[in-house]
Amino acid sequence: MQSQEIKERLTSLIEEASAVDPNLEKRLEEIYHWIKNVKLGSLTAKRFVILFLQQMISDSQIWLDIQALTSQEEQQAYYGEMTATEKYWYGELFSKWLSENDPKFYIWKRKLMAEEFSQQDATLIDSITSTIKFRGGTIVQRYVADLSMATDIIVSSRQEKALCIQLTSLSNEFSIGKSDNWETTLRFWEIERGLFLSYNPGTSNFVNQIANIILYNSDNLKASVYLKFHF
Repeated sequence: MQSQEIKERLTSLIEEASAVDPNLEKRLEEIYHWIKNVKLGSLTAKRFVILFLQQMISDSQIWLDIQALTSQEEQQAYYGEMTATEKYWYGELFSKWLSENDPKFYIWKRKLMAEEFSQQDATLIDSITSTIKFRGGTIVQRYVADLSMATDIIVSSRQEKALCIQLTSLSNEFSIGKSDNWETTLRFWEIERGLFLSYNPGTSNFVNQIANIILYNSDNLKASVYLKFHF
């Protein structure tokens, strides 16, 4: 999807949302005003801005499709076609993000546009994602979850219970401040449980170890628990 098409899709979605969901309309207008004066070539060159916009357009369309369903039974049937992580994203976190004030949004929008954001752990997350999917788990990864909700990935396993995961390679000593901020963020968004996983990239077979810990806790971590795990 090119820059011009993205701008056109946003304006179309804003118009559609105006009759369905004022929270989505407001958020999309905020995003559109953020990019409307950026020249098309400059916008295209901003890789992470484009990726975020593409995610936002896709999620907004799905959200509007859900809202267009007139009965609870129809909505339940729609959600029933989703994985547990997709259902949690659309039914819980995306809905909250639309309806609540996001204190971090203006900060990371600026960083994205200034190209101050980089996914240094992208290769690792891709490896973890492949391993978890191979073992029957499901994953959702969103910029909104990462930058606003301190959640690198949302994972579900056999029990189909979504779990929000934050990964870091900081040592336990240096990750304390980050993990405290992580827990505060999850509580702010009323995320009922989460896993903060600090790993040593020098450990042999550490990707499989990360996958083991994530999948186990997805099934077994109790509600209202914010587990900080280091290995």
